[in-house]
Amino acid sequence: MQNLSSTYIKEIFVSTQGEGPYVGQKHIFVRFCKCNLACKFCDTDFSPENAKKYSIDELYATLKSLNADVISFTGGEPLLDYIFLKEFLKKYKGKLNKKIYLETNGTCFEELKKIIDYIDIIAMDIKLKSAAGQDNDFKINEEFIKIALKKELFLKVVFDENISDWEIIKTSSLAKKYNIKLVLQPKMPISKNINLEEIYEKFYLNYHNVFLIPQTHKFLNLA
Repeated sequence: MQNLSSTYIKEIFVSTQGEGPYVGQKHIFVRFCKCNLACKFCDTDFSPENAKKYSIDELYATLKSLNADVISFTGGEPLLDYIFLKEFLKKYKGKLNKKIYLETNGTCFEELKKIIDYIDIIAMDIKLKSAAGQDNDFKINEEFIKIALKKELFLKVVFDENISDWEIIKTSSLAKKYNIKLVLQPKMPISKNINLEEIYEKFYLNYHNVFLIPQTHKFLNLA
């Protein structure tokens, strides 16, 4: 059973959001250590020896001292620490007076049920086998979406030149079914062999609420 009172956090920092429709907005990032996937493009070191253990009170004291209107819980997969998160948000969300932004891989829908009432914005990744190396039949993603629709939700898909027409149809059809904003994010560094315009057009032919947004923080040399 998870510890209710403390967990390991990789890092806490303030920067501008580099991904998705909130790009350029100032956020406090809280990066959790655990993950239930092993994506090929992941750039996070999950080693607990390189992380710091926080109690919910210590986390509150740290976040209260930082100047931004949005807290982005990211990872890793923050929902693997849902018990800690629920206790923290239940006790301190009102006192922080900040929007809660959850970055998630969209697989832990049972965990999401437990804390959705405390979340304001959900940025949900859809993992493609062609880019992430993860098998995905999208059924779990859809179960997650059904719960996440209670709050503001957008989908994000990291892709490269290996994306298949089947993946494009499945991803855009899922977004279309629930009328959710879909963000296309080229895998970094962007390959010289990729035709971004052609891939975007394939998505757009099936669904118009789609946006092509790279990881701007990497272009700007931000954290």
